[in-house]
Amino acid sequence: MQEGSLLAAVDLGSNSFRLEIARYAHGQLQRVQYLKETVRQGAGLDEQRRLTPEALQRGWDCLARFAERLRGFAPGQVRAVATQTLREARNSEVFTTRGSAILGFPIAVVSGPEEARLIYQGVAHLLPASDERRLVLDIGGRSTELILGQRFTAQAVASQRVGSVSWSGRYFADGALTQAAFAAAEVAAKAVFAEVLAQFPRGSWDQAYGSSGTVGAVGEILAAMGQPAGLITRAALDELLDKLLRAGHVERIRLDALKDDRRPVIGGGLAVLRAVMDALGMEHLQVAQGALRQGALYDLLAREQPAIDLRGQAVAAQVARFGADAAQAARVAQTAGQLLAQVAPRGAQAGQTLHWAAQLHEIGACIAHSGYHRHGAYILEHTDAAGFTQSELARLALLVRAHRGKLRKLELDWDDADVILPLACLRLAVALCHARRDPDLGGLRLAHKGQRLALHLRATWAQAHPQSAHLLREECGDWQRTPWSLELVEQ
Repeated sequence: MQEGSLLAAVDLGSNSFRLEIARYAHGQLQRVQYLKETVRQGAGLDEQRRLTPEALQRGWDCLARFAERLRGFAPGQVRAVATQTLREARNSEVFTTRGSAILGFPIAVVSGPEEARLIYQGVAHLLPASDERRLVLDIGGRSTELILGQRFTAQAVASQRVGSVSWSGRYFADGALTQAAFAAAEVAAKAVFAEVLAQFPRGSWDQAYGSSGTVGAVGEILAAMGQPAGLITRAALDELLDKLLRAGHVERIRLDALKDDRRPVIGGGLAVLRAVMDALGMEHLQVAQGALRQGALYDLLAREQPAIDLRGQAVAAQVARFGADAAQAARVAQTAGQLLAQVAPRGAQAGQTLHWAAQLHEIGACIAHSGYHRHGAYILEHTDAAGFTQSELARLALLVRAHRGKLRKLELDWDDADVILPLACLRLAVALCHARRDPDLGGLRLAHKGQRLALHLRATWAQAHPQSAHLLREECGDWQRTPWSLELVEQ
């Protein structure tokens, strides 16, 4: 990363959309601009868990305004992440497809654990260096993330479907703030958090921090009430609850630091905060400065340094976890990469994805050798791997599933060369490495024109490797049944 470079993160939360722009200077990120808009997409889910047309349009309108500020940024300088509402929405692809076009950059829906990891990175990078054990809490619009970690490493993460927007809609829908409503909301939230209490036992952290959203808003309100700035205690929350109960309705709340966009969801947010502090036995909580968007920015920096890119580490962990043959995985990855470099020399991202898919292509064999490609794809579709978005895992799963078997049975976008070329290279690499030893690549050259692929062989190659040549001819036959073609050319 060059000194003075700009980076941007777009956080598509359930209550608000945020844009953070920072400049890289002296190894750190310095804020240049911060924009926030209350979009309330989380309140726009209908009974079928689909975003309403109005909710879709609110989001797209906001992204259009962000896009104006992001003009001139390169793809590697921007990361846009969407969280719980778009994880839940059945029509999330409708929003992200058009939203990505409007924004000018791809929108990635991240899993709950990945959201938690990014939150922790954001908080940890804005705290003083310390060996303290940290618990980080983030109450968003439709989910709450809990993370235990030390320095920059998250050691335990959890994401629960409890948030200020969803709980306000469920228990304070009419705006009334009653003792009964708060009691019901807190009991329900505690029941959800009970599922993860074993991951966060009392005494497993030295200091608890709260990030963004509800915690930040409550911290400001408590400071305006005369409490120590940046500190939230259970006693102070009791005092705030008493003020809300005396108001009786969100429209009658009179608190100096309560912003209008937070007013409709303060009831649900406070109930969730009280519940989680009580469930975990937290007496006090420090308001932190970092959040998801800062974590996304630092993750962009890490992706420029392969040695610390968590995605590579996550792939290696999956290979080890499922007992895949690491030597064969590396062999296939190297062969596939060499082939791809011949047909897509500038496809850096496609090459990285292909490399990971090749390393992971046999992880499903831990379930059964028969259909192991389908088992491997299932694992990737249902796993949480640090650093990966759901769309990235879906692309890996597609390549793993499609690396063997009949091509005509697969639902592929045959017009997308960024999918088809890496897939062809992976399938060829698996065939060439079938003997589980380094293949003879001397004189082999892959070429393509349009949707026609040709694998050039030296004149004596097929005679020297009859089984490999047989597998390659079968592969050619399979491609003839698709819109693409593959032929062997013996020179």
